[in-house]
Amino acid sequence: MTRPSYRELAARTDGLAGTSWGVYGSDDEVGTMREATPERAAAAAGLVRRGAVFPLSLPLDEPAPPLFGRRTMTHTVVTEPTSLDDRYDDLHPQASSQWDALSHVRHPELGFYNGAPADSVGIGRGSRLGIDRWGERGIAARFVLLDVARMRAAAGRPLRWDRRDEVGVDDLEATITAQRTEVVPGSIVLVRTGWLAGFRAAPASERARIASMVPSDDLARDRELMPPAPGLAAGEELAAWLWDHEVAGVAADNPALEAMPFSRTSVDGWLHYRLIAMLGIAVGELWELDPLAADCAADGVWEGLLTSAPLRVAGGVGSPANALALK
Repeated sequence: MTRPSYRELAARTDGLAGTSWGVYGSDDEVGTMREATPERAAAAAGLVRRGAVFPLSLPLDEPAPPLFGRRTMTHTVVTEPTSLDDRYDDLHPQASSQWDALSHVRHPELGFYNGAPADSVGIGRGSRLGIDRWGERGIAARFVLLDVARMRAAAGRPLRWDRRDEVGVDDLEATITAQRTEVVPGSIVLVRTGWLAGFRAAPASERARIASMVPSDDLARDRELMPPAPGLAAGEELAAWLWDHEVAGVAADNPALEAMPFSRTSVDGWLHYRLIAMLGIAVGELWELDPLAADCAADGVWEGLLTSAPLRVAGGVGSPANALALK
């Protein structure tokens, strides 16, 4: 079956216009991760020539301090008579390098992806749209790294890690051209903005100030309480670009994938509404991309095999990425 284009989704009459609901089946809970087919994974494995491995996940206690009011994880080693055990307390699965499950975002009018009822989401065993849906499959796909930060710097328009700066379709296309690469169907697109490196290098007082900025439950005010950061543009054009390139997922090195602050009061203000709830596109945030980007810039190869093992937590709304890039 030929997958409809975004333009066709916007004009569809056989379902909710602008959504991909039903494209992968009326009971689908996996979304665009279905584009990471076994055949495409095998082709991506053929891109591994050196055996170089790049972990794409931060230590679980980074960023430090944790953002958005999350608690700092504590690790306790438990001593037993003949062995050691350990325990993790206050582990927020979305505090460090993460995947957002399709249950993470509910469209303000349409609800959850593919029409999943609200009372079927986040309830443990039997939940719909949980992170376990990807965990039980595992993820293996081609990655393509789009180093927008490097491209923009070379073009004399550097991205400031501490400023809101939208990365639009023109930036993605310019990066593809500069790198002489392409985004083929089934790819996981990795977008480097440089935010993570900037945050790490900032004084402790500045990191603490940013971490203290917690969005409000009052959606009319939460934009003013978010720290600024570069990221993807929130408009429909960006969502259409990702859908029409048939990506399996998209991840970045910044806190929200998209530029911050954003507005959750409208679909045009928060890209997550379109990507997750409307299109079922897998979203990753706070990924460690700098070592991989340095290697790609050195050898001119911006693609390879990506593997990831999300946690198999029934009904979980996010997971540490547990991701590796192989070249």
